Amino acid sequence: MSLITIRKVNADESDAWQKLWAGYIEFYESQMPAQNTAALWRRILDPEHSIQCRVAVENSSGKLIGLVHFFPHVSTWSINPVCYLNDLYVLPGTRGSGTGKALIEAVVSEARDQGWDEVYWLTQQHNAVARGLYDKLSGGSAGFVNYIIDTSN
Repeated sequence: MSLITIRKVNADESDAWQKLWAGYIEFYESQMPAQNTAALWRRILDPEHSIQCRVAVENSSGKLIGLVHFFPHVSTWSINPVCYLNDLYVLPGTRGSGTGKALIEAVVSEARDQGWDEVYWLTQQHNAVARGLYDKLSGGSAGFVNYIIDTSN
């Protein structure tokens, strides 16, 4: 019997989801305006929006211990959509338990079910522990370097 369940987040789990989201933002030593968090939550709950969320639930306590956000999009390199795994977070005390792997596998399963051609994601270079898992699951980095130009200012 599995110790966790991966499922869609429920509308009444806003507080528990926000705690995970805040932990994710803190892990990346970043800040998130409250209106961005509120907008993300609304998007997650909107069945017409492409952003999706799955949570890892500890079966013994019912506590949310991890989350993954992802969305499909068109690609110039593929006929079928591809899926960007945007955010993945597991509570520090539960890391190494297979929760991160289970969350990624849930996204991969959704991609297969929906006919999306691939699942891809980014992480910071210093995120060595997570990169070890990612290398095992994917066979290693695709070798691309990420560049960003902030156009919001």
